[in-house]
Amino acid sequence: MPSRSSLIWSVFLVVMALPTVLALSGVLSAWFQPDFKTLSHLSNYVLPSAIKNTLLLVLGVSVMTAIIGVSLAWLTAVCDFPLRRFFVWALILPMAVPGYVIAFAFVGIFEFTGPVQTGLRELFGNSSWFPSIYSYGGVVMALSLVLYPYVYLLVRNAFQTQGRRSLEVGQSLGLSVRASFFRVSLPMARPWIVGGLLLVIMETLADFGTVATFNYDTLTAAIYKSWFSLYSVSAALQVASVLLIFVVIVIVIERYSRRAQQYAQQRNASLNTQRISLIGHHRWLACAACATVFTMAFLLPCAQLIFWAWPNVAVELNSSFWSYVWGSVSLAILAVLVIVGLALLMAFTARTQNSLFTRTAVRVSTLGYALPGTVLAIGLFAPMATVDEVLYNLGAPSHVLQGTMFVMILAYSVRFMAVAYAPLESNFLRITPSIDAVARSLGVSGIRMLRLVHMPIIRRGLLTAMVLVCVDVIKELPITLMTRPFGFNTLAVRVFELSSEGLWERAAIPAIAIVLVGIVPVMILIKRSDNDAH
Repeated sequence: MPSRSSLIWSVFLVVMALPTVLALSGVLSAWFQPDFKTLSHLSNYVLPSAIKNTLLLVLGVSVMTAIIGVSLAWLTAVCDFPLRRFFVWALILPMAVPGYVIAFAFVGIFEFTGPVQTGLRELFGNSSWFPSIYSYGGVVMALSLVLYPYVYLLVRNAFQTQGRRSLEVGQSLGLSVRASFFRVSLPMARPWIVGGLLLVIMETLADFGTVATFNYDTLTAAIYKSWFSLYSVSAALQVASVLLIFVVIVIVIERYSRRAQQYAQQRNASLNTQRISLIGHHRWLACAACATVFTMAFLLPCAQLIFWAWPNVAVELNSSFWSYVWGSVSLAILAVLVIVGLALLMAFTARTQNSLFTRTAVRVSTLGYALPGTVLAIGLFAPMATVDEVLYNLGAPSHVLQGTMFVMILAYSVRFMAVAYAPLESNFLRITPSIDAVARSLGVSGIRMLRLVHMPIIRRGLLTAMVLVCVDVIKELPITLMTRPFGFNTLAVRVFELSSEGLWERAAIPAIAIVLVGIVPVMILIKRSDNDAH
């Protein structure tokens, strides 16, 4: 018979998994009471184009991020050329720029009245031949430039562990360097490439702000429009269920792909072998390739934001702006306290109550990171509306839960629980069973063991979890936009509202604030990713 303590922790794990189950149930509930009129409209006018656009976007972004990420990973990990050490970490910086920020920056730069087309008209008389930024190519370019670091980081690690040994194996078989890359190094890095691309695909499926800026209709945009333009919760739920199918397929593929990641490699192989020293024009071509991507993905958008913001600093830094800052900061603090606190207890429970039930509950609780924010928002709306109706029938005021901070924090908890849990779990692995045994022999167990013994050891992981959750909450757009209480605004919402109206200059200052916050976790990644860059 399980002890009382085990029973309490089991109940806690069930409660932790419940919000994710509620969100998924809320989405799937649309099919138990289908609105056939709405469903017919969606099938004829919304879903075909939204599904087509979503698939094309996933395909285009996957191809572009694979090309950019793999090529840059190879150059910085295996080759030696001017400014390589700088580009090793600089090419990670685009992760600090949210997709919706680079989107409206690119629109301002490349639209008809922007500096690029204006300059072309001055030089050549017209710019009609210049491709429109409001196009498939525009949204693919923007998303690829902010998402390629997922592929770059993973694949660069694979190439580092291979070092030049993979090339030497190919050359011993009579292959050239180029042939060795395609026939030896690239196949060996395939699991990491697939892993990075699956992350890119999930982020692409979840994106809302970027596609909204480019007026590119995908399933996430269709969910938002169904709810806030058509005022149909059932329509939004049905579209969300279609998007959920795509997400489930990606999750299944991601789980299956891990089976292939059984490659024995020497951890510091790259440190014990010499890099390929590029000579002649090749060294400058490598430098130019890295510089072009870095400029397009980070320098150019940031320069445009600063150009817009500088003349308006005195006007825009008013009480309204600071209210948006306070909204973002207060929301982030509250989310960090709730999410990291719960993740800490869950990681401790997973360590002390190791069982199939525990592992299953933890997996369900951390599944939310794979779910798009639009799906979570509409998925939680349905069960919260049901609870509100029950409470109202019992005599409570109407809308006790809907449109409150509780629902927003609940959605954030589902979305970012995995972000907080991962660094805590890895730090708990540093604690040996003998430490727990010594603590128990001294009469220290349960929460006291967590507070007195574990917390001092895992404090770095705890800090990392807090920083990552804080930044993700500040950057998050769809959950905040769709679940915020009336009158509550954040920097992300302000950027979306202003950029939707074409007020690029006014949106620049809150966008810069978000980018500066986003640099914090990127710097943590940079510090840990490659010691040879220093």
